[in-house]
Amino acid sequence: MKLLLAPMEGLLDFVLRDVLTRVGGADRCVSEFIRITGTVLPDKVFLRTMPELRNGSRTLAGVPVRAQLLGSDPESLAVNAANLARLGPEGIDLNFGCPAKVVNRHGGGAALLQDPEHIARVVEAVRRAVPAHLPVSAKMRLGFNDTGLMRECAQAMAQGGACEIVVHARTKLDGYRPPAYWELIPAIRAAVAVPVIANGEIWSVDDALRCRAQSGCGDLMLGRGIVADPGLALAIRAAVDGGAATPLEVRWPDLLPQIARFWEMVCEDLEPRQRAGRLKQWLNLLRRRYPEAETAFQEVRVQTDQREITQWVENLPHRWG
Repeated sequence: MKLLLAPMEGLLDFVLRDVLTRVGGADRCVSEFIRITGTVLPDKVFLRTMPELRNGSRTLAGVPVRAQLLGSDPESLAVNAANLARLGPEGIDLNFGCPAKVVNRHGGGAALLQDPEHIARVVEAVRRAVPAHLPVSAKMRLGFNDTGLMRECAQAMAQGGACEIVVHARTKLDGYRPPAYWELIPAIRAAVAVPVIANGEIWSVDDALRCRAQSGCGDLMLGRGIVADPGLALAIRAAVDGGAATPLEVRWPDLLPQIARFWEMVCEDLEPRQRAGRLKQWLNLLRRRYPEAETAFQEVRVQTDQREITQWVENLPHRWG
């Protein structure tokens, strides 16, 4: 079983990739999308989104990171993919799933799910542009407004040269509203000869087991669920290997050093105006899994001063350690 960390714009960035892979259980990460338009991006753009390129395309915990590109022009994507390949990414992933209006309005992300032939041209162009040893994968949703073209889209990706396909089991129209339609993924698996990985609405071990059963996929991609419960990948792995759901693998006191590490990296690498918000964003999600996170979130919710927040973080082990 492979467990992957999802690319999530504005949430699962290199800071959280570092922290979550330190906790353990994930086999590979995918970066947030790097948007490709009509220009050749300089190296600094790739490095800003994916600083792991400076570390052999791995997090500091040693987990590989694949770079994700988003765009609609085959030639521009190919040129930029070749440029990115010089920096030594673990692989290149292509985004056919982003539901954001600003992205779809320019023909990128999930908008391409309306045109399987265009998808094939995009994947083929990138596959030809990068070295043969470099994996090229794709991430898709079940469709744009409906699921009518989901098989054709997956086939276009596979025929274009994608070595694996992650399926977020919702349409663009569904957005992030539950449920995820895992039961539709077997039709995609039957339509292609490459591995298919299931994604969407996996918040718990029970969700993961049901997703595997309904989708027929042995491998899963985790997004908001593992941000809310950093021990989720470890717990899923224990449940699958042991044959039964196991208790929480990462307790709140175990997580405190990771929260401190997260805040340290945020202060080192992000703009001052972003720092407090990023900590609050993570604590807000952690409230789903940890009762202690509710208290922590309420305490830090109105704080904006970096020095005060730093003191608050440093005091966490004395309260809950």
